[in-house]
Order: sequence, then C-alpha cells, then structure tokens
Amino acid sequence: MSELAITRKSSLNRHSLVFSVVVPCFHEENLIEPLLERLIPVMKELKERFEIVMVDDGSSDATSDQIRLMMKKYTEIKLLRLSRNFGKEIAISAGLDHACAQAVIIIDADLQHPPELIPEFVAAWRRGFDVVYGIRRSRQDESLIKKLFARSFYWLLKRTGEIPIPTDAGDFRLIDSKVAEALCSLPERNRFMKGLYAWVGFRQTGIVYDVSTRSSGQSKYNFWRLWKFALDGLTAFTTVPLKIWTYVGAIVAMSAVTYATYEIVRTLVMGKDVPGYASLFVSVLLLGGLQLISIGIIGEYMGRIFIEVKGRPQYLIAEQRGFDSDGEMRERNSKK
Repeated sequence: MSELAITRKSSLNRHSLVFSVVVPCFHEENLIEPLLERLIPVMKELKERFEIVMVDDGSSDATSDQIRLMMKKYTEIKLLRLSRNFGKEIAISAGLDHACAQAVIIIDADLQHPPELIPEFVAAWRRGFDVVYGIRRSRQDESLIKKLFARSFYWLLKRTGEIPIPTDAGDFRLIDSKVAEALCSLPERNRFMKGLYAWVGFRQTGIVYDVSTRSSGQSKYNFWRLWKFALDGLTAFTTVPLKIWTYVGAIVAMSAVTYATYEIVRTLVMGKDVPGYASLFVSVLLLGGLQLISIGIIGEYMGRIFIEVKGRPQYLIAEQRGFDSDGEMRERNSKK
C-alpha cells in the first residue's frame, strides 16, 4: 500500500465523518450554487456527519470563486484546486485521496446526476454493498453519433476486456472506505476509473436512474476527448488489440503463400500473362496500411509505458481550503 493510502487510512480512523462527497468541477461557475443548494439538504437528511470535497480541475472561469462563496455559507464544503486541467479521472482520484469518511460519494457538478438518489445508494451500502453505482436508464439526451459511439465502446470492451464493466454505469456512485483505499493504492497514472471500479472487486450493485438535462453549459466531452477516453479504456484493460495483429499477420501471410502458389502453378501450366501493376499497387497499399495500423496500436501501449515509467505525480495542487493538518499531509504525499 502506498504512503498516501496509509496516511488516508490513519486519518480515516481519527475522524468521525460518515460521508465524503467528491465533486469534480471544470468550468461550472453557473452550476456550483444550484448543485450545492440541492446536494447539502439531501446530505443533511441522512442525519450523519459529512463533508463535500469540491475538486476544481484547473478551471479558468469563476468556478473556484463560486466554491469559496458557498464555503462561507456551508462549513461542510472544502476546496481542492488543481494546478491545471488534469482531466476528470485524475480530479476524481485527487478527491478520493483527500476524502476522509466511512463512505465516499462521487457526483458530477453538472446536475445530470440527481442528488436525490443518494439516499438509495446509502440504503444499499447499509445492506452490505461496498460499491453502489448508478445506471443510466436511457441516452435520449445524447446525439445519435454519441450514442452509437458509447454502445460500440461498451460492446467492444465487454467482449475484449478481462474484467466485466457494467454498461451505462458512470462515475455517479457510492464506495466504501476500503474500496477508496484500494483505488488510492493503485499507482497507475493513465486512470480509466470505470475500469478501476470494476477491477478492485468487492460487493457491487447498480441502481437505475434517469439522467437530467444540463441546465447550463455544455458537455466537456467532444469527439476527440471521447476517442481518447475510449483508447485509455481499451489499452488499460485489454491486450486484445495487440493479439489481433498476430492473427491478421498469419492470415495475410497464408494468403500471400496461397496466391504465390497459385501464380506459380498458373505460370507453369498456362504461361505468364502481362503483369498487372494495378493489383500490385493495391496490395502494397493494403499491406502498408495494415502495418501502420499495427504500429499505431503498439505505439499506444508503448506510450502508456512511457508515461508510467517517468513517475510523475498524478496531479499538483494549487490551493486547498477547509482541510485540517491531515489533509495538508496528504497533499504533500500526493506530490511525491
């Protein structure tokens, strides 16, 4: 277990917080107040001590300013501002590192995850489940291209991945402290959280919910971000893309031998015709394209190795407010 995870565990033992709510934020200045005004009453109805860890993932707008204003009204709010935009997966990881409670709830800041579902998560947790995740009932709010992309991704991941990952289960979930500790102990820097939630195991269950429409702003996941997200997921949890090219190479080689045999027999029996430059040109382009694709796939895996061996920290913290001395110690550990 990493030093950060050990520090987190010792801090957990000294605190009486029952729930930590981790909220990754990026350019959500107009939604901070509406979110917290809905979230905090729900948490207070649980009649347990809680904290809300707002993780500003390098926003350039007034997101952090809005969080600071809300901190004056609610003492349960804490601010963790990262030095730049590291991505949602890392922002969630930073929040988990600094959460000190018996259970951690992860929810987006865009109000598409209904805070009113949290009591159902808590009820399932109290029945003995270690992970309770939300499952989207439908994707009616998404474009046709995004829906096809999501379905294709989950279909491919389900058939090639070694760990089953629930379809349409996002980051909206409750995890027990021992699950949070397990996630914090994982050293990898290219973090595909949906896969990591499944990889750590423990008792898990899902609750179906309806996704709300964004009341302000727009999704930060454009096509390029979705493509990168899919590549991270596939390369993190399956080696099938690498193995496929073994079979592709074998098929191409066998086809070449078969065609060569055919040409030899044809030449010996019928005589040789005028060579066809068109077929030769097409064959060269086909083989060249296959080689470039295979090199690109190998490059994706090598790129991940390159990033991991550099040993850089997952994130850097520019500002934190509302944390005690243990939180400050966790910050120093996260920078090692």
